[in-house]
Amino acid sequence: MSKTESRRIGVLGAGPIGLEAALYARHLGFAVTVYERGQIADSMRRWGHVRLFSPFGMNSTSLGRSALRNANLPGENDCITGIEHVNAYLAPLAQSELLKGCIQTETQVVQIGRAGYLKTDSPGESKRGDGPFRLLVRKGQAERIDEAAIVLDCTGTYSQHRWMGEGGIPAIGEVTHEPNLVYQLDDILGAKKAHYASKSILLIGSGYSAATSACLLASLAEQHPDMWVVWLARGPRKQPLPRIPNDPLKERDRLAVRANSLATRGDGNLEFHPLSTIQLVEWKNNAFRVVARVNGKDRAWDVDRLIANIGYVPDTSLYRELQIQECNVSQGPLGVSAALAKQNGGDCTTLACTGPASLRTTEPSFFIVGAKSYGRNPHFLLRTGFEQVRDVFSLIAGKPELDLYKGAK
Repeated sequence: MSKTESRRIGVLGAGPIGLEAALYARHLGFAVTVYERGQIADSMRRWGHVRLFSPFGMNSTSLGRSALRNANLPGENDCITGIEHVNAYLAPLAQSELLKGCIQTETQVVQIGRAGYLKTDSPGESKRGDGPFRLLVRKGQAERIDEAAIVLDCTGTYSQHRWMGEGGIPAIGEVTHEPNLVYQLDDILGAKKAHYASKSILLIGSGYSAATSACLLASLAEQHPDMWVVWLARGPRKQPLPRIPNDPLKERDRLAVRANSLATRGDGNLEFHPLSTIQLVEWKNNAFRVVARVNGKDRAWDVDRLIANIGYVPDTSLYRELQIQECNVSQGPLGVSAALAKQNGGDCTTLACTGPASLRTTEPSFFIVGAKSYGRNPHFLLRTGFEQVRDVFSLIAGKPELDLYKGAK
């Protein structure tokens, strides 16, 4: 058995970055197990009806395309939907020769520890890396312990929503009524059309997800004129989305134009209120009553549906027993957060890769890769995650110049 084969890598999450990390590891000869608590690309499937801002060429790699060289892949510049990306690229990649048999779906890693060490033991000392990681794994009702020499956390953030109340805490009643609330991107014009048609809807959020829902609801209202949508945003802008000059992501710019038009003109049976904070949520007789403070004054709405597209946060409970330093602002790992802060903000298309050194954590051989590495910072691209995978394996292999993408076609 080679040195790499004896060092098993555990990859958490079988989304775009997790699959890429496993593929990269297999090319280098490592033994890999990918743990996915749902299906392949489970999060992307949940918002699969939405068109990606970035083209296929930015959302795939030379390694992945090489593994699927006989497949009918989308064009380099095609902006496809999430489910189209799953079906054309990610699902076939999971079944490719190098990855087939490495992936365990419907298998959740509950928590990770270190053999022989508690969180408080030997702080910052390299000897913590001598023992393997212990992964508490659950499949169905059965639990077991797996071990890994190296762990890459690629679980993303989509599974854990923020709260809608003022100050980022739950609004009164929100926790109680959470099962009745929608925090993710519903398929408003598809599978959930009947759920929203001819209904009154309160939409909360000020980012691209909320803008996407607003545009979909407005399109549905064209077919159902009795619909009405109230859109509340925390920020002060009368146009919810700032447009980026000469935006290279044209789909993103189209969304901003459409959403801003809806907000300012009242198109699509929609009214927009900035400077809004949610105070109370009630659920009674299959309807919501929502109290918000809008520009300093309390207002209340009675609506049939409530969508809170307010963003997502990383689930750090997975590694609470490891020594991981987090940024006190973004909640991402400190190295990546500090490197991003040095770039003084910026858009996802202009932020440079933070480099291998930023990906080291204070827990030896544990890496956080993908959207989770950005914490609450929303400016993440899949292309960035692929660069992180390359940089992590240059650290793992001890070869600073290692770059498998240069050799693949």
